[in-house]
Amino acid sequence: MSVVVDLQVLKEEAIQLLIQIINTPSISEQENKVSFLIEDYLHKYGFYVKRKFNNIWTENHNFYKKNDVQTILLNSHHDTVKPGKSWLTDPFTAIQQENKLIGLGSNDAGASVVSLISTFIYLSNLSELSYKLVLSITAEEEISGSSGIRSILPELGSIDLGIVGEPTQMQVAIAEKGLIVLDCIAEGKTGHSARNTGINAIYVATKDIEDLKNFYFDRKSDLLGITTLNVTQIQGGIQHNVIPDTCSFVIDVRTNELYKNEELIDMIRKKIHSQMEPRSSHLNSSFINPMHPIVLKAKLIGRNTYGSPTLSDQSIMPFSTIKMGVGDSVRSHTPNEYVLISEIMEGIDIYISLLKDFYF
Repeated sequence: MSVVVDLQVLKEEAIQLLIQIINTPSISEQENKVSFLIEDYLHKYGFYVKRKFNNIWTENHNFYKKNDVQTILLNSHHDTVKPGKSWLTDPFTAIQQENKLIGLGSNDAGASVVSLISTFIYLSNLSELSYKLVLSITAEEEISGSSGIRSILPELGSIDLGIVGEPTQMQVAIAEKGLIVLDCIAEGKTGHSARNTGINAIYVATKDIEDLKNFYFDRKSDLLGITTLNVTQIQGGIQHNVIPDTCSFVIDVRTNELYKNEELIDMIRKKIHSQMEPRSSHLNSSFINPMHPIVLKAKLIGRNTYGSPTLSDQSIMPFSTIKMGVGDSVRSHTPNEYVLISEIMEGIDIYISLLKDFYF
């Protein structure tokens, strides 16, 4: 590439780009405008950008050309949740208060987006890297949508390592809980409540729910703890004087890396009498070997490792990944979400320190 980059300029541009991103509403499934905004910025530095739906990706060319070159994916998402009603400011207008930048998506995950972009541009202008680098900024992460990163994974080519930008205070999540959502229907037989006839489906459901409440998954992970199960929704009955013949409820399971999702589904199905259908079973727990070179390098530069209870696009990546990004997850999805400008500046430095002299 012919463009000479200055790291300080990249950092200053990262802040301005984040302000533009905040000012461009990008609710999940409505990220079109923000994806073109980011694409235009990458064009400025001479990158050829590919797109599918509202996902964009590009790659570097300054890697050592050899047959067995390995590839690192830098990924984060540009979609946001819908803003709640408790915002004190306009969520779609960036407000800078000294070191603080307020706005929807500033922390989750706009700060990681712009930091990874700056890191990618900087690394792509070094004389040579030992690995190939792919940058993808993707859609529908907040809703685990089918038109998000799932839709482009086959087109990214072979990936050996992924770095997923989510607010982790630039510490390194080397494991992440997965998610299973199960829709259940308990069946009974309708009757008149005054005559106490029929089979009450609500009682069938509550018996199953009580059994599930006492169900224990005994494989405990050192990083992620136990797999947890909660019934989070229930609905039954059509009016007060009719014994209901159906009652539906929803099971939310947060998984550790010691179970396969299919195994857990089979265990739960055998435990209850209600009919059960998985609504979502593709969001797997993530785990990377603590001795992987990227984990060792992260520790070398002073990063801590941990297991994350929150879900990200890591869950659908079929290769080794870590989750590491700018900001703090406790601010995500909260009124007046914010990120510190100093966090972005430091985050770019940390990403570069992690990857500049990295070797598999």
